[in-house]
This record gives sequence, C-alpha cells and structure tokens, in this order.
Amino acid sequence: MNFHAGPVAIVTKLFFTVLYGVPLLWIVLTSFKDSADVFEPSSALLFEPTAQAYTRNVNSNLIDALGQSVAIAVGATVLVLLISVPAAYALARVTHWSVTVGLIALIVLQMMPQTAMVIPLFRLFGDWGLLDSLAGVIIADAALLTPFATLLLRPFFRAVPMSLEESGALDGAGLFRTFWLIVLPLARNGVLTISSITFLLAWGEFLYAVSFMLSPGGYPLSALLSQQVSAFGIDWPGLMALAVLTSIPILIVFISSYRLLRDGLTVGAVK
Repeated sequence: MNFHAGPVAIVTKLFFTVLYGVPLLWIVLTSFKDSADVFEPSSALLFEPTAQAYTRNVNSNLIDALGQSVAIAVGATVLVLLISVPAAYALARVTHWSVTVGLIALIVLQMMPQTAMVIPLFRLFGDWGLLDSLAGVIIADAALLTPFATLLLRPFFRAVPMSLEESGALDGAGLFRTFWLIVLPLARNGVLTISSITFLLAWGEFLYAVSFMLSPGGYPLSALLSQQVSAFGIDWPGLMALAVLTSIPILIVFISSYRLLRDGLTVGAVK
C-alpha cells in the first residue's frame, strides 16, 4: 500500500481490502474445516485443518465439469471474437447515422436482463436441437457477451490512424489485407483484453448452463457448485473447497492478463 497517498485514498483502500478480503479468507479457511467447525465461534480462526473436503471433491465429476467449463469458455471466446472484431471495426470506421443506431442497439442489448432471454432461447434451442449440448450454451454465452465486447473493442480500432490504412491502400492492399496486416496487429491489445474478459465471464456463467444443460452430468464447474446445496443441507466445506478449486484457472488467466486488463479497460477514458 502506498502510504504517500492521502488519508482518503488509504481509508478507501483499507475498506475495499476488508470488503473483498474477508469473504475470500472465510472461503479458504472454511474449505479446510470440518462441518462441525464451520459456524463454531471458537473455531473461527483456530481449528484443526483437514483436507477431506478437497479429497472428497477431486473426482471424475470435477474433471468432467472442468472439461465442460474449458470448452464453453474457449468456444464462447472464439465465437465472440469472430463476431465482435469485424463489427467493432465497422462501427469505428463507418461515418453514418446508422452507426449511432447500432451503438444504441448494442447498449440496449447489453442492458437487457439475462433472465429475460432464458425462455425465448430455450424454445429456440429446443427447435434447433441444441438443448443439452455444449453448442447451445456456447451460442447463448456468445449472444450475451458480444454487445459488451463490441462496445469495448471499438475504441481500440478508432485509435489506429486512418493514414496507415490509406498508405496500405496506396500500395495496392485491399480492405481485408489492410485490416489483417495493419489494423488488427495494432489493435491486438484490445483483442487480447476482450479475449481475457470474455473467457472469465463465460467461465463463471451459471444461469444458461443450468437452464440449457438438461443432464446434471454435463454441468460445467459453475453449475457443479450448486449441487453442493440440497434439501438436506449445505456441505459448506465441500462447497468452499470447490469454490477454491474452480477459482484457480481463472486466477491464472487473470494474473497472466492483468496488465492487458488494466490498460485495456481505460482506453477511451482520456482524450
């Protein structure tokens, strides 16, 4: 912590550290507790640690759910990029009143609650035979995240000077070649930022996974967590152990892409 910052900044940092740090600490500590110690005040910090929750949950179901999560997150990321990259480039370069309409439409789509789309998509996927399949969840996640990705990518393409594209055109390069060899490499930080964010969001998506995967055996990790809650009670150590295990892959992705996320999310904030 930077103690040269003002008192307001220090208090704010301490507040958010406690706000987010205490729940994370509780999750990790609970994952090493016995069920009888979870809500025992005397065992809040001092208890005999046990790894039974981890050994009990590391099984074939976890491996299968991990594979489903990887497939959904990677598939949704690829599909979102295939749609949002050309869409964002077009919105950045075309000067027409329809661009404003398109941007407003994207914002409206982004504001629509996810729950409102479940029933229409369920009927649509039922007609298309996509229920209980990875393709259905991937398409639903991509539809959810594409407006956000397009809006976030547009400033990266707007930051590429038009003079570079004009120089490419003078040298005989066509539109696709100019985009592929000049524009896209210069906007690669934006594409990588969107890739990281989309992967993280698709990894943790829960509602579409439990709605469109009809067989619990096909659930990804985010839905597997919900199976720790039953009518007979909640296996708190098991739930917290799964939470820790499922957080490790996205923690690795977040750490490896932290600089991109930090810089990419501020693009367009200052002119």
